[in-house]
Amino acid sequence: MPEAPPEVLVLAEQRAAVRAAGDFAAADDLRERIAAAGWTVKDVTDGWALEPAIPAIASGPMRAQDVATMLGSPVLTDVSVQWVLEGWPEDVERAIVSFRAHQGELDVQYVVTDVTGVDPDRFGPDVEVVSLEKGTGWGAARNAGLRRSTGELVFVMDGSIEVTGDVFSPLASVLGDPGIGLAGPFGIVTRDLREFDEAPGTGPCDAVEGYFMGMQRELLTRAGLFDEKFTWYRTADIEFSFRVKDLGMETVVVDLPVIKHPHRMWFETDPSTRAKWSKRNYYRFLDRWRDRWDLVLHPQPPGSHLQDDGH
Repeated sequence: MPEAPPEVLVLAEQRAAVRAAGDFAAADDLRERIAAAGWTVKDVTDGWALEPAIPAIASGPMRAQDVATMLGSPVLTDVSVQWVLEGWPEDVERAIVSFRAHQGELDVQYVVTDVTGVDPDRFGPDVEVVSLEKGTGWGAARNAGLRRSTGELVFVMDGSIEVTGDVFSPLASVLGDPGIGLAGPFGIVTRDLREFDEAPGTGPCDAVEGYFMGMQRELLTRAGLFDEKFTWYRTADIEFSFRVKDLGMETVVVDLPVIKHPHRMWFETDPSTRAKWSKRNYYRFLDRWRDRWDLVLHPQPPGSHLQDDGH
């Protein structure tokens, strides 16, 4: 827990004094001044305690851009784990249960951004559910959740992933290297920016897949959030990975104890529709990164030419 600045401590001490003297109006005024400084004062058995204030989230569906951000606030938890719920809440429930089983003594923040109108209480009291307007695109929904992150590390998750062991320690170790920006159990490689294949093993890759992405929270300020033009999830992870690599950082595959269940958004979307949406996303990626062979581990052979005929 971060320490309050001296001026806030002084206000808290003044509040305790006037409250003990019975001047509750003055105590309320000091509480408001403490809140304006970004802190919450609580009365406890042996005095008072200060905690960083977390902006409240509206109870009903809201616009993604109206979700209050925590990214400029002090780190409050060890890890933030975040999902976008576009259907199949039972998958996200399974994922959350698996993380809880292996978090140990860590302070973990769980966040679900929901565009389906699910009952926010179904996931448990330790899960912050951000209810968004129906029709909110994947990128905007993902970013709304990321803005709520209070952890030193942030895990971007898909509901298809189930944790079977400790994933926190390995990722904390890897992401402790300032040269590594993104890490996860699934990565891809490419030679021509047209065909993307599964990374052959652990170590550097061209992009970390969005099923499970781990990063330091501060990276979200340096690299920016996901491109909200990606209203469908495909290729958004590649585009984000390239932005991280453009900062001079590596993206790496890490061996983690996870099960990847079927990705329902892919398998339960009409094939012609998903092909159209995927192609549109790929061309958006290509418009920005088509000439950045320096970001690819094993770029196209000399004399070859990029073709714009598919993904």
